Amino acid sequence: MAEKEIKRADLAKYNGQNGNLAYVAVNGKVYDVTDSPAWTGGEHHGNLAGTDVTDALLNKSPHGDKVLAKLPLVGKLVD
Repeated sequence: MAEKEIKRADLAKYNGQNGNLAYVAVNGKVYDVTDSPAWTGGEHHGNLAGTDVTDALLNKSPHGDKVLAKLPLVGKLVD
């Protein structure tokens, strides 16, 4: 099965608000954080679902990218 491509503009729709799924992008990959308790309401420590959180995760987060292994991979981010 081919990896799903998600355009940056479409990623914004997955903001975890009003019943929408919550997706985040990290290093060009898109992950589903909808069922993650840390992302309730599409927000986690000031970071918003529907956005690319690469900088926040890799440069500002105490846990780094090890949390990604626990999240479902949705596809890849394309422009």
